[in-house]
Amino acid sequence: MISFIVPAFNEERLLGATLAALRAAAGATGEPYELIVADDASADRTAEVARAAGARVICVACRQIAATRNAGAGAALGDRLFFVDADTLVDAVVVGAALQALRAGAVGGGAAVRFDGRVPRWAALLLPVLVWVFRTTGIATGCFLFCTRAAFETAGGFDETLYGAEEIALSQALKRQGRLVVLRQTVTTSGRKLRTYAAGELLGILARLALRGTGSLRSRRGLELWYGERREDTAD
Repeated sequence: MISFIVPAFNEERLLGATLAALRAAAGATGEPYELIVADDASADRTAEVARAAGARVICVACRQIAATRNAGAGAALGDRLFFVDADTLVDAVVVGAALQALRAGAVGGGAAVRFDGRVPRWAALLLPVLVWVFRTTGIATGCFLFCTRAAFETAGGFDETLYGAEEIALSQALKRQGRLVVLRQTVTTSGRKLRTYAAGELLGILARLALRGTGSLRSRRGLELWYGERREDTAD
């Protein structure tokens, strides 16, 4: 079975489209699958939207993405795990390529990424470079990561001491077990953070992380890009 695991915090606006895309993609495989939404203490209709879309809802109160993803994986029944962010659209071509990679012996992987809607020009120019870096280094992006359950469990899952970059840590742990691939096929994720944060704010956050090192990822402090109050995105 394929388990699609979607962590979500106050995602009522985008979650329905994400789950609809996953249903269509999974249905095209002809294999049994399940949709799991790990609802991390949402104050909106996230859980209701998830259930209406046919997903099984796991309610947690972690406010930490690694722990939320792990909770979803712990409830999953499948032998292949797909972690998909609640604002990310995945199609049948991507899922098919990922399954083929696993059948060919890969332990896991990710995909190329594009943003929805309008994003700042600097972000549009930088994205192909980042995709190339992730593919060259063998790192899956956080919005879409897949792996076998065996590899995930051997890796110890997502590192719950990290409040950010947990997908990089898991990618490194998976690569110690075997081949990790970054597909040339593309998933579409929301560009809302690029639209709602000024370039100076984003650069400031990244500069603080670079100066403080990995220790800065072990608490929510300074990680408002991921844990701060969500800003209104008129493109949603």
